[in-house]
Amino acid sequence: MASFIHTADWQIGKPFLQVKDTQKRFKLSQERLNVVARINDLAVKECVQFILVAGDLFDSPTPSPSIITEVLELIGSIDIPVFVIPGNHDHGALGTVWHSDYFKKYQQKIAPNLQILLDRHPIELKEAVILPCPLLRKKDNSDPTQWLRDFNWSSISIDKPRIVLAHGSVRDFVGRDYLIENSKDNNVNNMINISRLPQDEIDYIALGDWHNLKKVTSRAWYSGTPEPDRFDQGSDNKRGQVLEVKVCRGEEPQINSFHTGRIQWHNISFTFNCDNDLNRFRRLVDELIDGRVFKDLLRVEVSGTLSLSTHKYYESLINDLNNNLIRLRIKGECQKQPKPEELEQLTRSAEDPLVSQVASLLQERLNLEESNQSEEANITRLALCELYRFAVKV
Repeated sequence: MASFIHTADWQIGKPFLQVKDTQKRFKLSQERLNVVARINDLAVKECVQFILVAGDLFDSPTPSPSIITEVLELIGSIDIPVFVIPGNHDHGALGTVWHSDYFKKYQQKIAPNLQILLDRHPIELKEAVILPCPLLRKKDNSDPTQWLRDFNWSSISIDKPRIVLAHGSVRDFVGRDYLIENSKDNNVNNMINISRLPQDEIDYIALGDWHNLKKVTSRAWYSGTPEPDRFDQGSDNKRGQVLEVKVCRGEEPQINSFHTGRIQWHNISFTFNCDNDLNRFRRLVDELIDGRVFKDLLRVEVSGTLSLSTHKYYESLINDLNNNLIRLRIKGECQKQPKPEELEQLTRSAEDPLVSQVASLLQERLNLEESNQSEEANITRLALCELYRFAVKV
């Protein structure tokens, strides 16, 4: 039996440019390094024999020397072999990190247990046979597993489990970039046709590229990224883990998922129908964040209205969240709508007759524009809100 960890898409060096605060951005980048130590701890605890990284160890094909050195030091501290194939982010073309003199020098010196698999030929270990399918360019319209269709299977051990290591999208399943609203990556690059592989000859297919955990078949899995790196808009949202795989030749693999992520990315939708909903919104966010600071990102799709006075408390809450979260991303708008008593407070202002007169005129105009479904109603409503902010201290 071979026992190993299947992981992928570390994308170390990812810049996270959507996060403007440099300290918060550093927190995200650092956690992608910290997770390597957690993977090592798991490998020791579970007594696995090796680690497979199914592409995208780095976020770029040309990471900086400091990132390279730090990664090599982390991998070098692992006491078992670590096998890596290039993915689309850190592909294996000439001129990339894998061919640089700097990487080769320090890889041998700091991380001799690390093996970069740039060639499509079998690697026979004591416990298993690895069949690497590296990406040798960022976009390839050929199937990286195609070499296995005509492979001479009698040339390798008949007793050891055979493990395919590949990076790309399977034919009936295409990944998407969740950093872009409503976008899907419908290109035909780096596509893997699992159905054309000889199923009886292969015991496990370790896939990378999709950042969620996904079972494609009983013998083909995406591990997902070990540290979440984006807001998810799909229904299948299990990220921040690695897979422990135990497999024997000719038998179904045993798969166990272990959580490794620390940073949490949340998606919620909320509609404000009345002022009391602000407390409900606060409780929902508190349950998600649970008192953590600089460990969560929150994406909120917001709609609805609040009164002028309550909207001030909403703005204060949003400001606090911006301070305590790594990132707060708000889509939509919570609008301000004067309550009848707030309008009365303005239109019957004895202390300032001018405020009263202007408020009355704006209210009459708003009533007319809303009844006619005029687009100018939003401008008039905003003017009332600003007048209230100027005239009333809350």
